[in-house]
Amino acid sequence: MATVHITSPQWGLTVKQLITSSLGIALVLLWPGAIRAEQDSPSPSSVPPSSPAAPVTDIPAATAVDNSSGQSVRVSQAIADPAEAIAPPGLTVLPGEQPISPYLALAMRQELEQLMGRFESALLLARASSQASELTLAPGTEQLTASAGKVDLTSPLLHPALAQGRQLLAEWSTLIEHQEYQAARQRWLATRQAIWNNFPMDRPLNQPEIRAVWLDRGTIVRAGSPQRLANVFDRLAAAGFNTVFFETVNAGYPIYPSRVAPTQNPLSRHWDPLAAAVELAHERDMELHAWIWTFAAGNQLHNRILNLPTDYPGPVLSLHPDWAGRDNRGELIPRGQTKPFLDPANPEVRNYLLRLIAEIITQYEVDGLQLDYIRYPFQDPSADRTFGYGQAARQRFKAMTGIDPVELSPRLESDLSGPERQRQLYLWERWTEFRIQQVSSFVAEVSRLVQRQRPELLLSAATFAKPERERLLKIQQDWEHWAEQGWVDWIVLMSYAEDANRLESLVTPWLLHHDYESTLVIPGIRLLALSEAAAFDQIQALRDLPAAGYALFAAENLMTGPVHRLLSQTQTATSPPQQQPYQAALERYRILKGEWSWLSNQGHLWLAPASEADWIAGVHQLEQDLAALAQQPSPRRLNQVRSQLISLRATLGHTMALRTVSNDYRLQTWRHRLTTIERLLNYGNTARR
Repeated sequence: MATVHITSPQWGLTVKQLITSSLGIALVLLWPGAIRAEQDSPSPSSVPPSSPAAPVTDIPAATAVDNSSGQSVRVSQAIADPAEAIAPPGLTVLPGEQPISPYLALAMRQELEQLMGRFESALLLARASSQASELTLAPGTEQLTASAGKVDLTSPLLHPALAQGRQLLAEWSTLIEHQEYQAARQRWLATRQAIWNNFPMDRPLNQPEIRAVWLDRGTIVRAGSPQRLANVFDRLAAAGFNTVFFETVNAGYPIYPSRVAPTQNPLSRHWDPLAAAVELAHERDMELHAWIWTFAAGNQLHNRILNLPTDYPGPVLSLHPDWAGRDNRGELIPRGQTKPFLDPANPEVRNYLLRLIAEIITQYEVDGLQLDYIRYPFQDPSADRTFGYGQAARQRFKAMTGIDPVELSPRLESDLSGPERQRQLYLWERWTEFRIQQVSSFVAEVSRLVQRQRPELLLSAATFAKPERERLLKIQQDWEHWAEQGWVDWIVLMSYAEDANRLESLVTPWLLHHDYESTLVIPGIRLLALSEAAAFDQIQALRDLPAAGYALFAAENLMTGPVHRLLSQTQTATSPPQQQPYQAALERYRILKGEWSWLSNQGHLWLAPASEADWIAGVHQLEQDLAALAQQPSPRRLNQVRSQLISLRATLGHTMALRTVSNDYRLQTWRHRLTTIERLLNYGNTARR
């Protein structure tokens, strides 16, 4: 019999209450069973956004694992850094005769249903892209009953892989009840493989969406000239990308000749890659965003490439050692990590970074700026390994509280009296909040700088898709607050996972349960070690969620291999939707209408006769109003369209009958797509645009 081990505690407090409470600190320290370290997987030569290269203990999130030692199911996740160590599959199923527990049986059924839903979505999107979006009244009951002679036998809904899946789902309970575990496993794995093998990866799936890629320093340096960099941009354009995050400052070195930074990257001194990239991107109707390491100021791995001493702190800290952040043991780099960090509390550090950013956005026609490493290094409070003890930070905190923070600890001595224990906990909370504020206030300063000097420029941050409490305690990254305040236009999540199941679990909290008004949340996918089918499945999972697009890490993993071929076949060139969000919203709605039209014509969608005319009229009216808004934006038109969207989403399915793989999944996906349209409208309504 399989067992279930839960390693993630459930909290009764809100996250904000927890992080600011003594209980929150104590729970992190006293729940050792929820914290374990795991070795990172091998990484490419380039370093992903905000990715320390060594293990750091983290609090795990839930996953179902069918392992080979007794087939027990445990709910756990322990990864050092999701930007470096890709999150393991949400569900791993192995062949064999091992028993399938009720929990695992349910997880396998749900995973197959979700996969079939994503497969059907991709097939429908391929049809809808070429389908007229006109919905018409059914001429009579014949069309509403959809006789077999009227149904297209090449319909995506009749695909053999889906038929195989439906048959297995129909027999699943019987297989488990009769303990036919080997057959159940074999058929489940075969069905999953059949669906993966038949993903529509040979035809365009056109839809306006943000398609971003991180163009890493290694790929830029290997290009070595504007001519060879043009080849890189040609390949990115052929793959359908419309936005490029161009690594502009890495390990303290700007890729361009700077008058602010101490020195340009030695590997690019013979040319100006940033100037070339801006021109190349714009020639291909792509946006170019300068991607910068913010508080990370060096990299021991980069030192090896430059034949520098391992302990070289980078060009900035070598000139200004008093600008460094340190851990509570006085070390420049936390144990197991490879990057020194600047002290965000140091006014000179902040002034330097603001001048560097101003240089980039005023001297180059970049379309955006992305803040990476906008945090402190990873810490482990449970092991009394913390960070942020730069000279300026210690002085400022002591001036505020009378206490040098290096004297504080999240781990309290057991013999402390009650009042002293409360005092120590209070001071530690103050110290945590102090560091959170240093990062957040700098984001606000950058936002104000951009508004003054380049108000049309798009500001984004590369952030972790970790639970809020964990991020605040371990890296002091409060990106929800930045989004709520409107300081950033995009939050780009480093939600790197091995499969779509785990990707969905990482991004769902931020896409479904939070709304940041005008700030878009863009999930990220890491390509390292992903097959064509796995990459396609993850992209399709995001298309079925309320996401306006995706970002892929990194160009290095894209330049060669099957994923580039996949994207070149399925994605045609599209203008960046962020430039005309109202028009993008209209086009996405027309594609959704095309899907409804095709399903109706094929006899897979019926409307109740009493409400059919009104529903179709409302659908057409919304399209007309979206077109008017895109043509002549106004607050009145925007409010009108929003109201119609909300009403359509709320009533979708109430007077409708469907015949799809999973009607619940299809309706949920349609609601998500309407939510995405609404978010594009909110985004388009910001003052910056």
